[in-house]
Amino acid sequence: MKFKRTERIGAIVKILSDNPNKIFTLGYFTNKFNAAKSTISEDLIVVKNVFEKLELGKVITISGAAGGVKYIPKTSKAENEEFLMELCQKISDESRVLSGGFLYLIDLIYDPTIASKIGKIFASNIDYAEADCVVTMETKGIPMALMTAKAMNLPLVIIRKDIKVSEGPTLSMTYVSGNTSKVESMSLPRRAVKPNSKVILIDDFMRGGGTIKGMTDLMSEFGAEVIGTGVFISTMKPEDKMVKDYISLIQLDVNGDNIIVEPNLKTFKDEYQKEFVEGDCDIEEIIED
Repeated sequence: MKFKRTERIGAIVKILSDNPNKIFTLGYFTNKFNAAKSTISEDLIVVKNVFEKLELGKVITISGAAGGVKYIPKTSKAENEEFLMELCQKISDESRVLSGGFLYLIDLIYDPTIASKIGKIFASNIDYAEADCVVTMETKGIPMALMTAKAMNLPLVIIRKDIKVSEGPTLSMTYVSGNTSKVESMSLPRRAVKPNSKVILIDDFMRGGGTIKGMTDLMSEFGAEVIGTGVFISTMKPEDKMVKDYISLIQLDVNGDNIIVEPNLKTFKDEYQKEFVEGDCDIEEIIED
């Protein structure tokens, strides 16, 4: 079956955007569309230009035997600011304040559109080039961590609060919660993370940083290294957190019914990950290979 150019381009955009950070060989597209390499190369050039002009992400071409083309999610600073400002307006609604200074955020955290966007923002601003998996703590962090893992094309590992018999031998440890200062426990199956792995931690909320520190300590017990940490919302107080190296998308302060919430704009990077940019090549190079 022969496809028109507009049909091929539309399908290529769909395939790449649905499978971020996955390499597709040129042969994959030539077979799928029954077209010559030169034809597909012209299509890819159009797709690359459109993605970059509209700041929809970056299409990278990789030379060599294992080369091909892949899509890297990337959100712009202006896009991030607009999206997070809208979220901040929703969060700052006084009706969301619960007793104890907590906020009702379930409806936002579990919204697929919002979680997907948060995942792309994390993927745009955390260097995951060497990461083996994304790790989160159940339960509210799961949606955004899952979307982050999808954007990074990495598996998701979920730390449990209770031991699950069905998951086999488990390593458990205690930690001090930054929210309540209570001693709590977390557990993870021994098969979940391999020794010497490099991981990205994602969580929904951070006050003192106790949960993130506990997750970091647990990764150390597995012989894994945390190379990046992303938090959706962090409180402005206390300023001195139990962890230092992290990025948060929104900063929050609740004083009675008074809510101060604002995007953490210093989080956002101006450029794509250096390694990805340096790996990019001309379409002609993968045609020759």
